[in-house]
Formats: sequence, structure tokens, C-alpha cells
Amino acid sequence: MSTLAARAERAAAVAARHADAVDREGRFPAEAVAAMKAEQLLGLQIPGQFGGEGAGLVQIAELCSTLGQACSAAAMVFAMHHIKVSSLVTHGLDSPWHGRLMERIAREQLLVASSTTEAGIGGDLRNSLCAVETTGEVFALGKDASVISYGAHADLILATARRHPDAATSDQVLVALMADQISLVRTGDWDTLGMRGTCSDGFRLEARDVPVEQILPKPFAEIAAQSMLASSHLLWSSVWYGIATYALDRARAFVQAEARRRPGQVPPTATRLAEVSNAHQAMRGTIVSALRRFEDAHGDADTIGSVGFCVMLNNLKITVSDMAVDIVRRALAIVGLAGYRNDTPFSLGRPLRDVLSAPLMIGNDRILANTAKLLLVQKGSGQLMSA
Repeated sequence: MSTLAARAERAAAVAARHADAVDREGRFPAEAVAAMKAEQLLGLQIPGQFGGEGAGLVQIAELCSTLGQACSAAAMVFAMHHIKVSSLVTHGLDSPWHGRLMERIAREQLLVASSTTEAGIGGDLRNSLCAVETTGEVFALGKDASVISYGAHADLILATARRHPDAATSDQVLVALMADQISLVRTGDWDTLGMRGTCSDGFRLEARDVPVEQILPKPFAEIAAQSMLASSHLLWSSVWYGIATYALDRARAFVQAEARRRPGQVPPTATRLAEVSNAHQAMRGTIVSALRRFEDAHGDADTIGSVGFCVMLNNLKITVSDMAVDIVRRALAIVGLAGYRNDTPFSLGRPLRDVLSAPLMIGNDRILANTAKLLLVQKGSGQLMSA
């Protein structure tokens, strides 16, 4: 049987072949996702008892990086899928319906999307205007979703909503909606600078007569704090690391080509390459450290939900998203016009446009404001190995 790394490399090779077309046409990376399904990559996190491979977030992060070096949009789709699967794995084990859903994800390689943003709320995932309206054993839900990434291509959507029409905006639940249980009417197009293949259009989502057993039993506040925040920042960061790695590889190849043309001379861009390589290593160290802390705390809800852990995750997102943009920009400066053009082996236009989304995905200013509030109650630590 092929190793997980080999399976990921095969899927990444397919993604790379179609990356430029996906970007140029602003279309869903169908070929890449089909390859992920063929390689059984969408059910990796599902526990063995439900037919999956029980992969941890460290393994998923490695695959996000591999795919990020091939096609940013395909990698982000993969990351967002596994962010939602992590919520099911962490909070749906005691629910018979969600157990059966996990079996289907592993067996049928179902693609999972998310609907958390909402018109009037924006990207504040901890608040909802829409509400679950329960009648007997079924419920209805109508949501003006300003963004549902790859929503038109997903097999199911996990959506947030208020627990009932009279609930506070922060009293939320997470519901699983199968594609054949909902209607999606497009209300906005995804015509963007980069990450075009995520197809994050806006939709009016309507669901009727959905069994109440499809509502996850845990409050969304717990789901967000104990799984969604960590998996989002860790897996997004791994995608951005992949994009930065691709840019560094192009810059390295360019400098090496320059050296071959002038034997015995060190190209003037070699020093700048060394500087970018240093930043790239620091970026990797930041992500690896956060992954290890998450792995050490796995299953410890108190630690993962603590103020210090949340601050660490917020700092990870801000640091890595800024570093990724800086590394790609500096790689472009090394390559010069050959990177600016779209018709050379060193072209960096697509990864540069894609990575510019990193500081905007849950805006860094919003995260900094949240961290500022947390720091008001956090106790400091002067230990080098325990922050």
C-alpha cells in the first residue's frame, strides 16, 4: 500500500497540472479534488471505528503544505474540508447520526463545506442572525450566507445558527446539512485577486424538514474553542507555508541558473536568497512549534480552550500570514521580471495573489483586537519552553 506521503504527492501532481487553469478561469479545482478522493484523502481524520485512518492534525498539516506547493486553491479546499471534519471527529463521536455520517465521509469520500459567515454579521463566526426553527422532530433553517467556499460543489455543509429564534446571537449550534436537503441560490460571485478556485460565492441557503438529530449535540461555543480555532489556524498556516515554499523554490532555481551561467561567481541575489531561506525556516519553526503544542494538548479541552492557548493560536495566524506574504514578495524581488511575467518557469504572479489572502482570512486586525482582550486577563510566563 502506498504511503500517505506518496498519495499526497500524486494528488498534488494533478493539482499542479491544473492550477493555472483553475486560477485563470476562476473555477473549482475539480481534477485536484477528484484526485484527493481517489487517494482516499478526505476521510483521513475519521477514526478507524468509522472506517477512516484516524490521522492526526500534524499529518493533515503536512498534506496541506504539500498541496499548497502545487495549487493554493486546491490546498485551501482540502484544509477547509478537514477543519470541518475535525469538528465532527471531536464533537460527534457520541451521536449515532454523526457516527453514520463519518462512516459515509470515509467510505464515499464526501466533501464537507462550512457556512459560518452571514450577511449582517460578516466573518464573526461566534454570532448568528439566522436560527434553527424546530417543529417536532424536524427543523428548518434559512441563512443569508455571504460566503460559502465551494458550497455548490460540496456533498454536505456544516452551518452555524442560533439555537432557536429567541436565542441570543451567540447561543449557537452547528448543523449538518446534506446537499440533497438544501437549496442554494447564488447571491454573490467570487471574482477576486487570488484564491479564485475556492469559489467562495454568496448564497441564500434554505433547508426544510431536516431531522433534529443532525444538530451536533455540543454548543458551537465549545466546538469553536476546542477544535475549530486550532484546526483553522494550524491548517491555514500549513497551506501558506506551502505557498511560501513554492516561491522559495522558484527563487532558488533562478539563482542557481544564474550561477551556472557565470561559473566561479556568486550571483548578487544569492545573499537575498539566504535571507529569504532564513525567514522560511523561522516560519516553519513557528508552525511546527504550534503543532507540537496542539499534539501535546490533544484531548485536553481545558488546555486547548485556555486563554494562553488561544493567544498562541492567534499569534500563529498573524505571524505566519504576514511571513508568507513577505517571503513570496521577497522571492519575487530575487527573480525579478521573470517572476513578474506569467510565461516563464519562474512566474510568481499566482502564488503572490493567492498568499495576499492570508492576512485577510479572519482579518489580522480583528484577531489582534481579540488577543488584546485576552491579554488583559492572561497571566504571563517567563519560561522559554512554556509560553
